Amino acid sequence: MASGQKITGGQIFSGSIPALVTPFRDGRIDEAAFRRLVDWQIESGSKALVPCGTTGEASTLTNDEHHRVIQICVEQTAGRVPVIAGCGSNDTMTALMHMRQSKDFGADAALVVAPYYNKPSQAGLFAHYSYLAEHGELPIILYNVPGRTVTDLAPETVCELARRYPEQIVGIKDASGDLARVGEHRMGIDHPFCQLSGDDALALPAYAAGAVGCISVTANVAPALCAQFQQACAEGDLALARQLNDRLYPLHDAMFSDSSPGPVKYALSRVVDYITDEVRLPLVPCSDAARASVDAALVRAGLA
Repeated sequence: MASGQKITGGQIFSGSIPALVTPFRDGRIDEAAFRRLVDWQIESGSKALVPCGTTGEASTLTNDEHHRVIQICVEQTAGRVPVIAGCGSNDTMTALMHMRQSKDFGADAALVVAPYYNKPSQAGLFAHYSYLAEHGELPIILYNVPGRTVTDLAPETVCELARRYPEQIVGIKDASGDLARVGEHRMGIDHPFCQLSGDDALALPAYAAGAVGCISVTANVAPALCAQFQQACAEGDLALARQLNDRLYPLHDAMFSDSSPGPVKYALSRVVDYITDEVRLPLVPCSDAARASVDAALVRAGLA
């Protein structure tokens, strides 16, 4: 998609959308490895890319590093697929800074996680996203992941934000684990609104409920299989979708056999020769048990 194309909710973002890891080597961002990862993802059928999300270890990046990763992703993507830049923060003004910088680089949208640690009320969440919608100048994909943020973006709040800002708040990545919310959002919003699963293991039932894709951890490691799975879902080929889901499911599970993104980085180090399993403190490389789980899942998926 050409930079600057207007996004109005609904169907712009769909299919398999990897939440990209940020490769490190000797403590520094490995820019060459990241560029290769971007190319591989696009060539394998990914429909958009998310730099600087949870899987990208955004919480351990300096602001300069955060912006550099987004800049590289936009440059390397070169308009082939949309870039949804991770812009969330527990500080509204920091999130706004990330959004403005991402827009300057040419990102197509912002993924904005619910503010963590602060535990804002629903009124506070509404005010946070409203401010960003009014000042951020990028379409927003809400990101709800209560297990990490210790706050929950309630369906009523999501629906009211979408109704109030239909041109600015265009979708949600839902990692609440509550599949009923797909239907609640769909019934509570009267215009196209892009619902993306935030959990690979729930992507199949989420699609049945009305989701149109998944912002995926597993797609880092198995981009072609994840793209094929999403395509089967979109085409209503349930038999093929189930077959691919069964093949991928152990890998979905293994990705969270230890603190993420430790397992996915280990898996990548097994699948490609240019990414190591290096993570940043307070994360450490995944345990031997997690490595065994990943190894077995790679074999099941036909990737090792």
